[in-house]
Amino acid sequence: MAVTEKQLIADLKAGKFLPVYLLTGEENYYIDEISDYFENNIIEPDFRDYAQTVLYGRDVDMASVVSLAKGFPMMSPNQLILVKEAQDIGINGRNKESEWEPLLKYLENPQPTTILVFCYRHKKLPKNGKVYKAISKHGLVYEKNKLYDDQVPGWIANVVKDNGYSITEKAAVLLANSLGNDLGKIYNELSKIFVITGKGTIINEEIIEQNIGISKDYNVFELQKAIGRRDIVQCNKIVNHFAANPKDNPIQMILPLLYGFFLKVMLYHQTEDKSPAAAAAALKTSPYFVRDYQVAAGNYTLGKLASCIGYLYDADLRSKGVRNTGTITDGEILKELIFKITH
Repeated sequence: MAVTEKQLIADLKAGKFLPVYLLTGEENYYIDEISDYFENNIIEPDFRDYAQTVLYGRDVDMASVVSLAKGFPMMSPNQLILVKEAQDIGINGRNKESEWEPLLKYLENPQPTTILVFCYRHKKLPKNGKVYKAISKHGLVYEKNKLYDDQVPGWIANVVKDNGYSITEKAAVLLANSLGNDLGKIYNELSKIFVITGKGTIINEEIIEQNIGISKDYNVFELQKAIGRRDIVQCNKIVNHFAANPKDNPIQMILPLLYGFFLKVMLYHQTEDKSPAAAAAALKTSPYFVRDYQVAAGNYTLGKLASCIGYLYDADLRSKGVRNTGTITDGEILKELIFKITH
């Protein structure tokens, strides 16, 4: 059974330590959070100079890590060996499973007072490999994949709640649509709000606009709604704002979100049970937003939606220089795209 970050940290708080930990996966936010907890809470501050070592994968080999792990702590019941960027362990950062071989022998008889932690970011050790199996047997593997886009608003709501605030559903979606699924980036932006607002504040679109700079009226979320209504005037207002502020509204961020929107409208068309709860489950979204897809489905046939996806594909190619001599700006590509979609 996979352990959650909260369970892992709860065990550490309770003093339940294992000989070795592997923190891995594509979602670096939680790897960093757990790594920070190890670094700042396991060894008492007065003893860290003697019983805590922080290493970086590109600077060490596994034999050196194991040699340190075999040592005894000084002035502390445990010693912590924390290896950051462990995916870079090896000659010139060339990580191969063979580079980890010294760890296998060590784990057969680990030093009971050593807590050995590997932060293996961006990628994963092979699950069927000897190293992964050995760490799973003698310690713990914590693995976290990137959240799907539809999971991000819920994650935002939970983080906000954990910090003593609340957030409107629309505001959470606005943040997710504007910042993507980079959890670290989202948390950094939320932290700005936490610093200047009191506990218990309900974070809404106005607060986000004032403190993070994401317009509550001119964003991809509002563009999707306007497209769904086939509100040409509002679409043009939003697209003109995007064209005038290309750095804040890059076309390569906008196009994937519109693609996801049209796919959901297509799925809504084909969903038999169109009740809000059933449709929300099928679309992997909140019932709050089902109405937007229902409206769009009434204005766009499946054939038109297929054409819209074709328009998006063409716009993406042109924004990357294909069939574009360089004289057409991203703003102009976007304006033409919206014209084709809404007509």
